[in-house]
Amino acid sequence: MAVALSRVLQARTFLSRYLQVTRLVAAPSLSRLTGTSIFLKLESDLPTGSFKPRGALYALSANLVQRRISEVIACSTGNHGAAVAYAAKLLGVPARIFLPANPNPVKRAKIAEFGAQIVEEGSTDLAGAFQRASQYAKKDGIYFLNDATDPDLPAGPATIACEIFEQQPSTDVIYVPMGDTALIRGFAAAAKHVSPLVRIVGVQAERAPSYYLSWKQGKPVSTETCDTIADGLATRTPDSENVQQIRELVDDVRLVSEEQMLRAIRHLLFEEHIVAEPAGAAATAALIQSVETGKNVVALVTGSNITSELLRRAVCPIN
Repeated sequence: MAVALSRVLQARTFLSRYLQVTRLVAAPSLSRLTGTSIFLKLESDLPTGSFKPRGALYALSANLVQRRISEVIACSTGNHGAAVAYAAKLLGVPARIFLPANPNPVKRAKIAEFGAQIVEEGSTDLAGAFQRASQYAKKDGIYFLNDATDPDLPAGPATIACEIFEQQPSTDVIYVPMGDTALIRGFAAAAKHVSPLVRIVGVQAERAPSYYLSWKQGKPVSTETCDTIADGLATRTPDSENVQQIRELVDDVRLVSEEQMLRAIRHLLFEEHIVAEPAGAAATAALIQSVETGKNVVALVTGSNITSELLRRAVCPIN
């Protein structure tokens, strides 16, 4: 079921106790490139450097009301794990985060900073970490906060849409990165409640196109690998209910290459003085490649947790 607006407003009231409204800023360099008015929604303003605390905080709080939780767990490539660790610390619950092998060190450090226990699984994608987390979740009192399927979580990121329409009421088009789809499902539902004619464009990495293929074909389409620098977009096994929702809510889906994301990181840094990780720059990357007809267009910058290695690759490309 799509997120109800009443649930989004409830989430917004709760989150206002902990999180600031993130900035919506004009992007003059992108406006010149595209010939339309471009704005960037800076979710990197939030405490963990990504949009993820919105969903983690709201979902954990909603479940604490419903039942006893002795420990909250998550499997993550990093940003969701850091958000769950942050939410758990704020709300006084022990946390355990399951990561793939060799995770993003910047994101791993944030998880550790918030005091969560860390378990690294041997596989390079989330499949192994998910299996370990699922097994651990069979213990009594464990809440597995899985951002791909948790029914409460999407109301958190949906609050981003409410903020955008208060900051720029005449927004026509919004570009949204699309990984496990929790962000875009909640966001698009709220956006279309507020402004039914707004166009929502999802963005996936070319090397992790499972939800793009699923959106196109109308059924879950898995991929063998999801080997992309955009770890926040690295999904390969779509959920059937998620596919149904994005088919109903998302107007278009675009793919961006690794090089396009690196160029977008470089552009955001040099031209707009904004630090973005690959997934966080994906919406900007898609926008740069598009011929956009909307008068006021917003691209979400969903995270800033980039490694020094990737930042060097973006800033000093090898020709």
